[in-house]
Amino acid sequence: MKNRLIIFIPALFIIIALTLSCQTASKILDAGAKAAGDAGLINSNTAAAISQSARAIGTAAEEITPEQEYYIGRAVAANILSSYKIYTGSPALTNYLNLICSAITINSPRPDVYNGYHVAILDNNEINAFATSGGHIFVTRGLINAAKSEDALAAVIAHEVAHIQLQHSIKAIRTSRITQALLVTGTSAAGAVTGMDVKELTNVFNESVGEIIQTLVNNGYSQAQEFDADNTAMSLLAAAGYNPSGLVAMLNELRNVQSSGSGFGKTHPTPAQRITNAQRTVGNFKVTDTSASRQARFAAAK
Repeated sequence: MKNRLIIFIPALFIIIALTLSCQTASKILDAGAKAAGDAGLINSNTAAAISQSARAIGTAAEEITPEQEYYIGRAVAANILSSYKIYTGSPALTNYLNLICSAITINSPRPDVYNGYHVAILDNNEINAFATSGGHIFVTRGLINAAKSEDALAAVIAHEVAHIQLQHSIKAIRTSRITQALLVTGTSAAGAVTGMDVKELTNVFNESVGEIIQTLVNNGYSQAQEFDADNTAMSLLAAAGYNPSGLVAMLNELRNVQSSGSGFGKTHPTPAQRITNAQRTVGNFKVTDTSASRQARFAAAK
């Protein structure tokens, strides 16, 4: 059992460092390392190394790093791809979506993320899209088929880019049950005080990660976050030369074709609610409507 804990505690250290704020992680890791060392669960050298790392974390910047955003997002992306298959039938269409994404992001307040923005098509007729903090954007074939113009399709991508740039998934992770789980287990020498063994602790973390995925993929963001993403998307569209009303056009299409129990309808406010919100601000963007000039390439790409 002791050897298993020696292996587990450094892994616990990584999870804490990625999930909690630097100051909170520092205190938990330092106290946990000392307690584990005193209890004989890890040797003195390991305890000292963890304590030293904990103090270093405590002096680091409080904001999550781009690297942490990426690796957390990559784990979420892998989870999404365990349920969906990537569509490979049209590399040209995938490239087209990535060119739209590049036009949006290069003109945005955050043109770069750790490993760049990447759009992939999910081989599914469901009308849906996902984005991770790692810059991964997934759009289903069903959603692409529902779009009637490049500007409407750009609105979908801009909405997902907005979620990334507003750090909505990171905020969901920070407020999930994994924080409470770490607060309990991290201050009890990896379960020594609570009596939890390695398997039980592992289950706690697995359940917590599952809850994060549930929030990001199944339950969706809050209504306020979705409205913020729509408002930011219109700003991103305008900055890239797209017509911000493309978002309203896309929402009208979703209202016509989507049921409330699946895809976007499952994880977003209703299209009618989002249209009402968007119409409050869409008139603030003064952009010359050049959407007709993009219709031929849109038709060719689809």
